[in-house]
Amino acid sequence: MAATDLGADLQFRMLVESVKDYAIFMLDTEGRVVTWNPGAQQIKGYSAQEVIGTHFSRFYPAEALARNWPALELAEARRLGRFEDEGWRVRKDGSMFWANVIITAAYDDHGELRGFSKVTRDLTERKRQEESLRQSEERFRLLIEGVRDYAIFMLDAEGRVATWNAGAQQIKGYSAQEVIGTHFSRFYPAEAVERNWPEMVLSTARREGRFEDEGWRVRKDGSMFWANVVITAIHGANGELRGFSKITRDLTERKRLEQVESNARRMEEFVAMLAHELRNPLASIANATGVLRLDAQTSAQVAWAAGVLERQVGQLVRLVDDLLDVSRITRGKIMLESKRVDLTDVVARAAEASRTWIDAREQVLEVRLPGEPLFVTGDLARLTQVVTNLLHNAAKFTPARGSILVALEADDTHATLRIRDSGVGISPELLPRVFDLFTQGDRSLDRADGGLGIGLTIVRRLVDLHGGTVRAVSEGPGCGSEFIVQLPRLTKPAASASRSAPAEGAGKKSCILVVDDNRDSAESMAMLLRRMGHEVHVAFDGPSALDLATRLRPDVVLLDIGMPGMSGHDVARELRRIPDLAGLSLFAMTGYGQDADRRATQEAGFDVHLIKPITGDVLRRHLDDIANRARPR
Repeated sequence: MAATDLGADLQFRMLVESVKDYAIFMLDTEGRVVTWNPGAQQIKGYSAQEVIGTHFSRFYPAEALARNWPALELAEARRLGRFEDEGWRVRKDGSMFWANVIITAAYDDHGELRGFSKVTRDLTERKRQEESLRQSEERFRLLIEGVRDYAIFMLDAEGRVATWNAGAQQIKGYSAQEVIGTHFSRFYPAEAVERNWPEMVLSTARREGRFEDEGWRVRKDGSMFWANVVITAIHGANGELRGFSKITRDLTERKRLEQVESNARRMEEFVAMLAHELRNPLASIANATGVLRLDAQTSAQVAWAAGVLERQVGQLVRLVDDLLDVSRITRGKIMLESKRVDLTDVVARAAEASRTWIDAREQVLEVRLPGEPLFVTGDLARLTQVVTNLLHNAAKFTPARGSILVALEADDTHATLRIRDSGVGISPELLPRVFDLFTQGDRSLDRADGGLGIGLTIVRRLVDLHGGTVRAVSEGPGCGSEFIVQLPRLTKPAASASRSAPAEGAGKKSCILVVDDNRDSAESMAMLLRRMGHEVHVAFDGPSALDLATRLRPDVVLLDIGMPGMSGHDVARELRRIPDLAGLSLFAMTGYGQDADRRATQEAGFDVHLIKPITGDVLRRHLDDIANRARPR
């Protein structure tokens, strides 16, 4: 061998010996180790003395030896001249590492096999990272595939479905086999496809990276569902568009609830408007009835007519109030003004209010009250409404000259009210539903006092709000019925009630200005007040009212709210700015009586909120309340 060849071999051997990141060694034709570099010792753990002369199969795990893998590698290297592989190998300490192996056959000048060169790289860390990534991707894939509340799938760059999870199948109804490879526009209703909406969605996602939308989508069976959709553009390492991810949520139930809420809100607004429109003509009729009632002593026929009008107006007003109450109750808008209330006073008030229609039927009402006050915590007006509604129900389903008994009793913890009638009774099938909305007993063609079937619903809800219970008892048709209300009792002794002396101003005559754009309502109210002995002036719009009030300096202004141009709220604010009218009492006259309406009149400066129609008794009470108010004249 020439000196130059020897020098080259020495340099090559020195290069190999210096490499520590690669195991580089020679095998003889049988696979025994001939040379061993430091990299081999570092990667495999053996020294040269331990390994030279031994077969290279010692570096393979048992399962590779069982498959005779080392011999197969050498056979492939002989046949092809080179063999490359990746797999698990074994170190001296028995630990495993992932190796990239290149085996090259070495031939002499005559083409005889002299052995093999073997280069091994330790790729364990890369393998670990790849395995970690694979496991992460597998976990993510399993997670996505297992999600059932969201449709999560991929689209290719053209919008064709590429993947499909269980949630997509559950929400949209298609199996993966049915939908993969088809265009996602199949999930859109015809009108959206006609507007080219799916393409616009992808175009926006391409341009902005993300697109979110809500709208109707179509299931496999043709049914529609309301969907929230998020589409995100997916780009490769070089920025090229790879496709889109698409996440769809079925929000049909939320949409339905929103629609129900919207419908309920519109219905509440409609009922409030209806009540307002009904109360305006009722106010005129009630005022005229009040005038007739004051003249009733002059004619029996006038007295009869006034009684009919009074009863029928009362019935209409009750129906309007029930409509408003049931609308508020079904939406949870009823608020109680709770305080210490004497139930004996509640029952007495309700019985007196019910006398008109009970007497009209010639029914006998018996009221049994305990000899001392019976206190509960509650809203006086709402508890009175409960008893009044139950009495009205009893009167309605009891024939003429029938009997109604109201009894109030108590034990140590509860107050119990019983209202028993001798009426038509309640059938067993109706009894469990008697408090349900719009439920009524069979009254055949007799609808004279049928009502709307909401009075008992209001009773139950109001009793619930007071922490009590109400139930109905009946032995069946023709056996009458009994309604039993139980409320938590206040056991603390009540302070002795002192009867207030009559107000000094009772019966005092006042100067009153009535302001209403409805002429019938304004003039009938003025006539009623004049018959009570008051000095009354009338205005039909806001500017005229301000002019008259400035000149007359009245004691009281009864002011309609819903006037065109200048509303009652606007007029009230202007009146409160006039120094000479500092002691003026402002009464709001309106068909609106919800909590928001009362707050609005209070904020505008009104002292009293009166709901049309306003009875003479209500007017007298409020006018007497302010009669003693001293103010400069």
